[in-house]
Amino acid sequence: MTTTTAKTGTRKKAPAKKTTAKTPKSAAAPAAAKKGTIMSTTAEKAQETVKKTAEAATAKAKEIFGDVSERAKSAMEKSTEIAKEMGEFNKENLEAMMSSAKIAAEGTGEMARDFADFGRTRFETLTGTFKEVAAAKSPTEMFQIQSEYAKGTFEAMVQEGSKLSEAWLKLAGDVAKPISNRFAVAADKAKKMAA
Repeated sequence: MTTTTAKTGTRKKAPAKKTTAKTPKSAAAPAAAKKGTIMSTTAEKAQETVKKTAEAATAKAKEIFGDVSERAKSAMEKSTEIAKEMGEFNKENLEAMMSSAKIAAEGTGEMARDFADFGRTRFETLTGTFKEVAAAKSPTEMFQIQSEYAKGTFEAMVQEGSKLSEAWLKLAGDVAKPISNRFAVAADKAKKMAA
């Protein structure tokens, strides 16, 4: 087809119409395309759901195992601290027992020295009394010397017995003091552990 232009009077060819070959579409093609779209959407949703579930399960597992790990770590630290405290506590108990034994040894040693001094003094008194009895001029004087010796010995024995009882009581208190202090510490620790 040709057209004439008014101004120039020349003819130009009209552009040719584009024609495309039309392919006949069947009715099954849109249904198949629609079915493929539904299937791919369902598969994508399923994959997304599985992915989200896996991520949630992984996060939950990390949370649980992290919590268990923290608890185990905390329990281990606490156990280590308790073991250390128990070691120190037992060491201090042993030191208290050693201190108590040392006090007992020193106290009994001192009492043994005092008792030996008392025995020596009594022996010297007895020796002096025998000399006086031997030098007595009459039986009355001899009985008087013996009577004074017996009275002095009785008073000395009562006094020494009193002194010895006081020393034993003091020693028992001194020996028990380090151990009773440890019992007080143990009671405090038990209260803290119970709280």
